[in-house]
Parts: sequence; C-alpha cells; structure tokens
Amino acid sequence: MGFPKNFLWGGATASTQIEGAYNEGGKGMSTLDYVTYKTKEERNDDISSMDVTYDQYLSYLKNDEGINFPKRRGIDFYHHYKEDIKLFAEMGYKVFRLSISWPRIYPTGLEDEPNEEGLKFYDDVFDECHKYGIEPLVTMIHYEIPVTLADKYNGWESRKLIDLFEKYVKTIVDRYKNKVKYWITFNEINMMQASAYTGGGLFLERSPLDKLNCEFQALHHQFIASSKAMAYVHEVSPEAMVGCMINRQEVYPETCNPDDVLCALKDDQFNLFFMDVMARGGYPSFMNRYFRENNIHIQMEEGDKELLAKHTADFVAFSYYMSFVASADPSKAQVLGSFIRPLKNPYLKISEWGWPVDPVGLRITLEKIYDRYQKPIFVVENGLGAKDVLEDGKVHDSYRIDYLRQHITAMKEAVEDGVDLLGYTSWGCIDLVSAGTSEMSKRYGYIYVDLDDQGNGTGERIRKDSFYWYKKVIASNGENLE
Repeated sequence: MGFPKNFLWGGATASTQIEGAYNEGGKGMSTLDYVTYKTKEERNDDISSMDVTYDQYLSYLKNDEGINFPKRRGIDFYHHYKEDIKLFAEMGYKVFRLSISWPRIYPTGLEDEPNEEGLKFYDDVFDECHKYGIEPLVTMIHYEIPVTLADKYNGWESRKLIDLFEKYVKTIVDRYKNKVKYWITFNEINMMQASAYTGGGLFLERSPLDKLNCEFQALHHQFIASSKAMAYVHEVSPEAMVGCMINRQEVYPETCNPDDVLCALKDDQFNLFFMDVMARGGYPSFMNRYFRENNIHIQMEEGDKELLAKHTADFVAFSYYMSFVASADPSKAQVLGSFIRPLKNPYLKISEWGWPVDPVGLRITLEKIYDRYQKPIFVVENGLGAKDVLEDGKVHDSYRIDYLRQHITAMKEAVEDGVDLLGYTSWGCIDLVSAGTSEMSKRYGYIYVDLDDQGNGTGERIRKDSFYWYKKVIASNGENLE
C-alpha cells in the first residue's frame, strides 16, 4: 500500500530556465537565448511565444540592445546552485531533475574538444547533490541546441546533428557515469509539433520541405539520436537507467458519440506515437495512414529500424499538466497533437493561465501508459503556474498545495493499482523562467525567487508555505498530505 520505500521524491528544472550566465564559463549561444519576453497582449498563446523566425534571429545578431531575453538570465542558478541545492536538501529531496546545456559543453556544437569549464560546472553541481544524498536525474537535451547548428544546418532537419549529438552524449556520459544514475535523452520530444524552433531548432521558412515533412524528418533524426544515446549509456554505465519523455496529453471524447470516442482515440495514439518509437522500438502501424494521407515521406538510412528496435528506454517519463477534450465535429476539430485546445471540460476547474486542472487524468494516464509499455514510469513534470504574492516575507500558496495534494493522491491510487512508479519531480521546484511565456510571474516553485519579468529584483530565495508542506510529504513518503 502507498508509495514504495525507495520512491524518488524531488523537483525538476531546465538549464535555460534557471542557469543564466549565458556568456560565462565559455558557454555558446543556444536557440532559446534568442526567445524574447512578450506581454500577454503581444503573444497569441503560450506556444507561439516560443518561436523565433530566421529574420528575427538575424536582426538580434545585429542588435540585441534593450531586448528582454529572459532565458539568458534565468534565476542565476549558475552562481546560486549551492544555496538552491541546500534548500532542496532541506525539503528532503531524493532526486533533482536538471538538464545539461549542450552549448555549455560544446559552444557551437562543432568543436572537436569540449569546454572544460562547462564540464566542471556540472561536476560541481552533481557533487553538491551527492553531498546531500540527492540523485541527479539528467536530461541530455531540454529543447535548446547550440544556435550555430540551427543557423548552419537548420537544426535537426539535418542528419549531421545525430553525429554531433552523439559526440556530446559520449562526452557527458563518460564524464558523469559515476555521478548520474538516471538519464532522459530528449525533453518532451513531441514539442516539435507545437514549436519546431523550440523542439528542433528549425527555421521552417528555410527548409525546402513543407512543414510536416520537415518536422517529421527532424523527429526521425532525434529518434535515432535518442537510441544511440541509450545504447551508449547501456554500454558505458550498465547500472544506470535511461528513459524517454513526452508531454502527455490525456484526452477525453466530448460525448459518448462513437465518432467523438474514435476522435479521442486517434488523438491519444498520436500523442503516444512518440513514446512508442522510443519504448517499443519502432514506428507504430497506425501512423502509416497518417503519413500517407499527409504525403509525409521520411528519409531513413539502412540500419535505422534495427537501431530503434535494439536500443529502447529503460523507463518512460512524461510531463502532465492538464487533459484535453476531442470532438469529431469539423467546426471543433483540432490538429492532432496540438498543445492548445479551445474545447472546455465543464467538469474541471481552470488555472490562471487557462489550463484545466485534472488530477484524475493523471491516474488515468499512469494506468494507461503502464498497461501499454509495462516499463517503470517517472512523472518528471507536474505543477501549477500561478501569480504568487510576497507579503511580509512570506508566500501563502494554499492553491498550489491543494493542486499538488490532489495529483499526489492520484499517483498513490495508481501505485496501489499496480503501476510501477519510480518517482515524482514536480515542475519548477524553485521559481524559474516559464518555457512557454518567458515570464517569471508565472511561478511554479516551492521557493520564491525575487525577480520580475524584466529581471529586476534581489534574486533572494524565500520558502513558500508549499516548501514546508512538501517537506512533510517527502518525510512521510506521501502519507502526510495535510
């Protein structure tokens, strides 16, 4: 009953959203260093605000004075990592999910030798984690790539990135094989369908291919690169576990009309297609019709299918924030895999950012995914973005506690149903720059960071009410949720 004794409680972050120091320690520029801050009025939605066109990129190269690039500064984890990890330890973390910045190791991606100063930084971070008994869960690539590779090769559209990524992977696995037991190859690999720039470093307007062919060709290269990374981890660090990850979109039919049910099924298949390739070892047959009807032709090389089949994930991981509603009504139809959905679920409450809150959906997803893959699961992102108010040096975020309590309860029910759940790293264990909107005001953390959307503030770290609550949750292994 309840969570296993060795359950890995912790929190999750990404290099571009916390590190800062974009021009220190020999780091090169990443694709996300060129994503600007947009006000609510300036952005169409959370996803479109992540995109950068090639013309915009060129204009920023010529002149970036006075432009707000939040992901260049993050929360300055680069200089505060000891203080931050100490706070994580105070909460009792068993695991800390973070990502390595590829351009911090290979500034342009083209170098023959890695940047030692960048490697040393992560040595120090991992050592600090182990000092407190915290296991690092390391994402090899969390969206960002060296921007040089986006400019020179149009990112993952080029197969050349497989070899360049493999060089990077071998470097970090060789270096940290004695410090990292848990790896994830690509963060939310299905992000390619929402923002090709974010997910693949693609400038779609520069490709000779149409949008879908460009995206799926880039995805194929990422799948091959992921399998090669899994193979290398298994070869060099056989005790380690390496997983794959998607943004999970649990979807419900709008009605019990069989057409709506079928629509929801097809939506669900499309979301799990990405995990199928990496966990089952090949392209699922249901995608053949989608490729045919959309005139998608993926260029594969000899041995690609065999590589995917031979080297698969040890565990499956996903982010879970909300569920969606699907309808067969053409006036309500959505593009498969869309991250923005207009249909509302009347049974669910909505967050400040318009995201449906659905803890039962997390239980459904856990049971469905475990049934499908029969592999251990890691919930590596889940949390509530909200506008926290700092009053008299305190943040009373009972709404976040309530959100997390419901989702942890749902996980516990899934575990009692037999789901093999490795751990839980809630998103934004410390306030950080939002991936979608580049805001600081959309806060997720247990720890308040005194910075605003323009980067103004002291940077002071302040424990929220949820900090003390999560500490009790971890200490009781998920039994004390009051």
